[in-house]
Amino acid sequence: MRIVIEGAGQVGSHLAKMLSREANEITVIDNDAKRLSQLTAIADVVGIQGTSSSIKIMRSAGVPGCDLFIAVNPFVSQEVNIVSALLAKKIGAKKVTARLEDEEFLSPENKLMFKEMGIDLMFFPEKIAAEEIIDQLKHSASTDSMDFAHGKLQMAVFKVEETSPMLDMKLGEFVAQTSAEGLQFRIIAIARGDDTIIPKVDTHFRYHDLVFTIAKREGMPLLMKYFGKSNVEVDRIMILGGSEIAEQLAKTIARQVSEVKIIEKDKQRCMELIEMLPGNVSVVHGDGRNSDLLADEDIKSYDAFVAACGSDETNVLACVVAKKFGVERVIAQVENVEYLRLAEELGVDTVINKKLLTAARMLKFTLSGKARTIKYMSGTKAEVLEYTVAPGSAITRGPLKNMGFPRNAIVGGVIRGSESFIAVGDTVIEAYDRVAVFALPEAVKEVDRFFK
Repeated sequence: MRIVIEGAGQVGSHLAKMLSREANEITVIDNDAKRLSQLTAIADVVGIQGTSSSIKIMRSAGVPGCDLFIAVNPFVSQEVNIVSALLAKKIGAKKVTARLEDEEFLSPENKLMFKEMGIDLMFFPEKIAAEEIIDQLKHSASTDSMDFAHGKLQMAVFKVEETSPMLDMKLGEFVAQTSAEGLQFRIIAIARGDDTIIPKVDTHFRYHDLVFTIAKREGMPLLMKYFGKSNVEVDRIMILGGSEIAEQLAKTIARQVSEVKIIEKDKQRCMELIEMLPGNVSVVHGDGRNSDLLADEDIKSYDAFVAACGSDETNVLACVVAKKFGVERVIAQVENVEYLRLAEELGVDTVINKKLLTAARMLKFTLSGKARTIKYMSGTKAEVLEYTVAPGSAITRGPLKNMGFPRNAIVGGVIRGSESFIAVGDTVIEAYDRVAVFALPEAVKEVDRFFK
């Protein structure tokens, strides 16, 4: 696909790097020569220096006829991105999308209005991140998760700890122990260091492995038991930082829990948050890096701690401190992708990266159109995709074991009507099934061909 990205800021640069790895032809427009040179030095992209919303620059970048145009200009108002997307569509881009910074534009009536004007997707990375945090608070036993069909199938990532019954067990032994339960869940992959392994029967589970699983709703409690995990009922939440993500999180989750407390060091920002947030959200002016302050605010009594300030280092270390205080569930918002593994090794339960979440939304536009949802799972470069199977597509032509499915991809589970089941070699996929697939990046395009 030919993709043009306008804006080489953090989000735009990350999208460029990830989408270029998927064998797409990427052009990036930005008015800052330094940002462009830094990006072109590390990614296979073409950089064009120019002013945002310049039709002349857009034409020279190949916007007319491009498959996808993404407006993510950094340090500008959202109106610039909206105008850029509308111009791109007008001069011939097939699909256009724009980054926003105001949730008002995402109301159903406004989304419909912009859709009619020609913008195919508008996204608000901070809101996406807040929604992901809420979802992970609901699945507190795992480090990452994804639901299909309102939870009929659930994909979850579990960390093997010292106390886990799985430690040093072989996959074959695990399968033998659980066979009496029927096919309610399946081990899909293991992330170990920088490697992602599709396990075989003689593969051992090691300390600190991240194990990717898929389960039917009724199988998840038993699966959690094997990993020595249990869900935490989250009713009181402490948030470090009054960032946009923190604001979006507090605004939404306040309707679901009894108390939310935000600690923010900027007094003016505290006043803004107090005025706009619900009554069960309290805002404390102070430096959350101070463990004495956290103790004074009774951090030990909270069920969950979310660090969402502007510093990755502060967010990670604050979560480590919260764990030492005894908070059962800690989540860190981290911008630097290189910190994701470090945060997990230090004991952070879940790490949220808004660039990865946004990239998943964009990746959907590069596939066949049969992909319903896509998500990058934490701890690995792998992607989880949900497809609706089109009549006559290649995946329906026989049992999965005869399909020649990519080696670095697995069909994990299937939803057929009101039923869900775990996929195995003899499974035959039918038209209109919803299928959950786990795939490494190099296999995604090949997987997509099976569903066309």
